Parts: sequence; structure tokens; C-alpha cells
Amino acid sequence: MNKKLDKLLKTHQKLVHSENQKVVSHVQREKDDWFVNTLMVESCDVPFKFQRKKKYKSLVDARVNLTYYPETETVASFDVEIMKVVRIKIA
Repeated sequence: MNKKLDKLLKTHQKLVHSENQKVVSHVQREKDDWFVNTLMVESCDVPFKFQRKKKYKSLVDARVNLTYYPETETVASFDVEIMKVVRIKIA
């Protein structure tokens, strides 16, 4: 890992870093001026979400390194666990 990532992980105790995760599903949708991206990775039942100003290329079958933290989102009066991605890089 690089120094920038080490510093980020030390500063924010709830952050988690995973490397070489295989993306099995990638969906993008427009919300206001942003594109909301939702990823599903192999061997994990929780969606990983992040936003970008521009449309992102498809990440299906790609290997990625993710830095994220767990969060709860309310959908139709139900609390759903998600992973909020703060950093994503192709492995």
C-alpha cells in the first residue's frame, strides 16, 4: 500500500481496504448531476456504492482495489447495509 492510503486508513478508523476484488455486477444511474454507481463483488452480498460526475466504464469482470466504510441506507422504510466507496482503483 502507498503512504497516502496508509495515512487515510490511520486517520479514519472505520475505513476498510480490500484488494483484488472481482466485480460481478456494475450498474450506473443518473441522479441530479451525478452518476450513482453500484458494484457487487464476488463472495459479498452487500452492494458497494460511489458517485461520479461522469459516466464510468463498465467494471464487470474487472479486479479492483476498494477503500470503503459500512453505512446504512433507508429504502422503502427498510434499513439496508451498503458499503460507501471513497476510493476505487483497477487492480
